[in-house]
Amino acid sequence: MPKRILFVFTSVDKTLTGAQTGWYLPEAAHPYYILAPKYDIDFAAPKGANPPVDESSVQNFKDDVKFLEDPTVKEKLANAKKLSEVKASDYDAIFYVGGHGPVIDLAVDPVNIQLASEFFRAGKVTSAVCHGPAALVGATDANGDSIFKNRSATSFSDLEETQVGKVKDVPFLVESRIKELGGRYEKAKEPWQAHVVRDGNLITGQNPASAVGIGEAIDKALSETA
Repeated sequence: MPKRILFVFTSVDKTLTGAQTGWYLPEAAHPYYILAPKYDIDFAAPKGANPPVDESSVQNFKDDVKFLEDPTVKEKLANAKKLSEVKASDYDAIFYVGGHGPVIDLAVDPVNIQLASEFFRAGKVTSAVCHGPAALVGATDANGDSIFKNRSATSFSDLEETQVGKVKDVPFLVESRIKELGGRYEKAKEPWQAHVVRDGNLITGQNPASAVGIGEAIDKALSETA
């Protein structure tokens, strides 16, 4: 039996300023094609089927449009489960796709916070890339502390958010929130470079360039256990 991974997407299609948003194409496509040959992957989102893709990511990453055209992926997106229908016990890992959406819905969704906490407390791979770590800011360990407290992690940096002019589109900056929660925040030497951090079963990637690396890190972590 192959191990099972849950990919979680945002259901939000508008930022706080009304700009179109959603999940970020390469941050799903790159890890998916690394992991799909070896693992069973299900898709889920707070509202279930057909989570919205960030249209700018489709324009900026034309090589990854094949993901949206892939018949298997199309079926998985069309049949994405509602988070309320998902059990952590059915999976070996959870992965949160980025995009500005997760900062708005997943960060405060009580169902998601419970689910992420269950994965982490069970010692299962708990992973996210770019804005995806925003989905973990409410998750807690067995002591009731933030899963970021005293752990190393990364996410989309405050500088990168400023450079894309999206600070007002989100309710909080992910780097700042990780630090507020007691996390040891790390980032690449220069903005937009790949950076992946693993601390036990917590695996995070900084930005779109980190999407391949986080897929590889998830594979490595799952390959270490029987």
